[in-house]
Amino acid sequence: MRAIRLRTPGGLDKLEPAELPEPSSPGPGEIQVRIRASSLNYHDYVVASGGSKFNDGLVPMSDGAGEVSAVGEGVKEFKPGDLVVSTFFTEWLQGGPQEGGFAKTPGDGIDGYARERVTAPATHFTHAPRGYSAAEAATLTTAGLAAWRALVVEGGLKAGDVVLVQGSGGVSVFALQLAKAMGAVVLATSSSDEKLTRLRTLGADHLINYKKEPKWGCSSQSAHGWTRC
Repeated sequence: MRAIRLRTPGGLDKLEPAELPEPSSPGPGEIQVRIRASSLNYHDYVVASGGSKFNDGLVPMSDGAGEVSAVGEGVKEFKPGDLVVSTFFTEWLQGGPQEGGFAKTPGDGIDGYARERVTAPATHFTHAPRGYSAAEAATLTTAGLAAWRALVVEGGLKAGDVVLVQGSGGVSVFALQLAKAMGAVVLATSSSDEKLTRLRTLGADHLINYKKEPKWGCSSQSAHGWTRC
């Protein structure tokens, strides 16, 4: 089975291709997944660069999606052929955040999804949204849920609110699209006019190049129609 492994002490030059043994057949409460796509997030870059302690030979990448190829005894929520996407905090199943940091996070404390197949507890995955491809579903776990939690769960976003997204990273792009879908007005910043044009196509209402307008957040005048400090 093809995979990528990360060698200590980290650094992009410490990523190497590897051949790993095929995963075991799923036991009770487990499923086996054929990984079809994995998304790259800043968290993955931090780990790969050596910014987080990891075991030598770690399989990186926190987010993965693919189809279920086999299920173990007692698994009722999945069947072979189902498209699934990984979870980030694999043991946070209900209630508030749990302690433990990233000890059980794929691609950090445990092996992630830069590999072809994985056998893991069924709770390490959830169903992908209907109609999504594996590539689309793989973007949801880190960036998509971070934006959703910030805007909806913690922020109580409602139609007519004004949302500021900074930059064009994964969380910002998800936040922009979620906010627009919920009827908010979105202000987007970037240092690149090209990226701002792309953000406009994604729905941003107002664009700010912070290199050209370095005091955009504290000005007595507004060309965009909102009040600044």
